[in-house]
Amino acid sequence: VQLQASGGGLVQFGGSLRLSCAASGVALGEYAIAWFRQAPGKEREMVSCIGSLISSNNGRTWYADSVKGRFTISRGQNTAYLHMNSLKPEDTGVYYCAAEPGAGLCYSDYGSWGQGTQVTVSS
Repeated sequence: VQLQASGGGLVQFGGSLRLSCAASGVALGEYAIAWFRQAPGKEREMVSCIGSLISSNNGRTWYADSVKGRFTISRGQNTAYLHMNSLKPEDTGVYYCAAEPGAGLCYSDYGSWGQGTQVTVSS
């Protein structure tokens, strides 16, 4: 599946952004979706994930402790979102969406990746 991530930008401390992940060619609803980020000089980390629309994990979400209470993942049939509030400088990085078909909530490996969108939070 081809994924297109967008919505990144430069925002001040405490600001908000909404990232979008659009799919083409397939029904994204059949895929579990995750958002990852990679800060400069650091390894890529999973930020949040959400189950597919056709599995028992429909509606279930997971968040990394560092973003819990500030970020919200949501999805529709062909688009997924990451709503980011109360942004901090440590949230700066390239954000990627990823998709994997199946009934799981979060996966250790995802087969499809978007190209990444830069988020920069100034202090």
